[in-house]
Amino acid sequence: MKQLAKTLISAVAGLSLVAGAAFSASAQEARTLEELLQQVQQNRAAAQRINQERERAFMQDRADKQALVREAQRQLDAERERSTRLQQQYAQNEIDLANKETELDNMIGTLGEIFGVIRGAASDTIGRISTSIVSAQYPDRHQVLESLAQARQLPNIAELEELWLALLTEMTQSGKVSRFQGEVTLLEGGSEVRDIIRIGSFNLISNGEYLLYSDATGQMQPIARQPSGYILRAAQNFENLQSGYGGVYLDPSRGQILSLLTQKATLSERYHQGQEVGYAITVLLVLGFLIAIYKLVTLTLVGGQIRAQLKNTDNPSDKNPLGRILKVYQNNKHSDVENLELKLDEAILRETPKVDAGVNIIKILAAIAPLMGLLGTVIGMIGTFQSITLFGTGDPRIMAGDISMALVTTAMGLIAALPLIVIHSIVAARAKSILHILDEQSAGIIAAHAEQSKAPKAAAKGE
Repeated sequence: MKQLAKTLISAVAGLSLVAGAAFSASAQEARTLEELLQQVQQNRAAAQRINQERERAFMQDRADKQALVREAQRQLDAERERSTRLQQQYAQNEIDLANKETELDNMIGTLGEIFGVIRGAASDTIGRISTSIVSAQYPDRHQVLESLAQARQLPNIAELEELWLALLTEMTQSGKVSRFQGEVTLLEGGSEVRDIIRIGSFNLISNGEYLLYSDATGQMQPIARQPSGYILRAAQNFENLQSGYGGVYLDPSRGQILSLLTQKATLSERYHQGQEVGYAITVLLVLGFLIAIYKLVTLTLVGGQIRAQLKNTDNPSDKNPLGRILKVYQNNKHSDVENLELKLDEAILRETPKVDAGVNIIKILAAIAPLMGLLGTVIGMIGTFQSITLFGTGDPRIMAGDISMALVTTAMGLIAALPLIVIHSIVAARAKSILHILDEQSAGIIAAHAEQSKAPKAAAKGE
């Protein structure tokens, strides 16, 4: 309405201006009053016509505006009715949605439990697959199952099939022996592509040695300390087998026992754990062996010379004990039995130290070795108690060195004593056999000389 009033005011103002302009023009052109009156009347009629036209236009515009107002009012009423209807529908939808959610929760109650089982199975399968050596041949198998294990919604059929295929593949491949090429990380650095034999889910073999698979890095690497030689020979023979069946040693713990080999001390490392006491025991053992070898060689040579002398007793030699004893007999043939016996005993006593030289040293070394082992045990235990005093018993590895010394030295002492005792027995028996021959021959000489001495006396009594 305010806009309409403004429009009317503007039209009246315009009409006044037009009438004023027309009057001014007529006043300038009219020469008489009659002409002026006539012109004013004509202008008045024209202004009335113009005003009537303008009024009709204004009334028509007003009717149009009222029609627009009525149309707007009608649309407003319709929108208000639609808003009310939508609000009612929204409230009803909220009720229906709550009912559907309750119905859904009731319907997926069992499926939720199954979903939890599936997620647990997927997590277990990922752990099993990622640590399995089958992944050395078939890598990245666990990545397919990670989304299933971390999902927050029910799995679909395709995801369930992936879980089933992963389990089936692991079970199938765990019972197969297969060959494949793979990159092996070398201990000295670098890597190379090798032919690898996978024995089920237990072991990997390449170039006659066992490999370990690291699930953290996805790499295969030879074991730093391989098993014993006969185990490696069996693995090499199995690797070279083209058909048929072959024997090979397996690690039933799927690599854990082989991994422990890297932590197991070698024979050389155990030996050095004995430290100074162990080295001293080794010196005793070596010294005893050297003396025993020397005595065995010399006694063997002397024994051979004595056997040769026994075959030729008439020509005694100064190069062997029996020959020297025979020479003593030849030099004292005319002595009585008692003097001859004394002479021969003296000769045997001179030969005995030469034959027995070094034998008792071996015996002494065999007795000292376990005592030194006991000394190492005592020193190791002292070190152990000192470590306990300083660091407590929280970390057993701190005491491991001293305990190893205590045990290793004891073992080394016994290991050194046992062969030394055996060797001493052998050497002593060889020396005793030589001395026994000398005593036997000496007794035989004395007996023969006594018979020869009695024979002339018996002949003189017979006469």
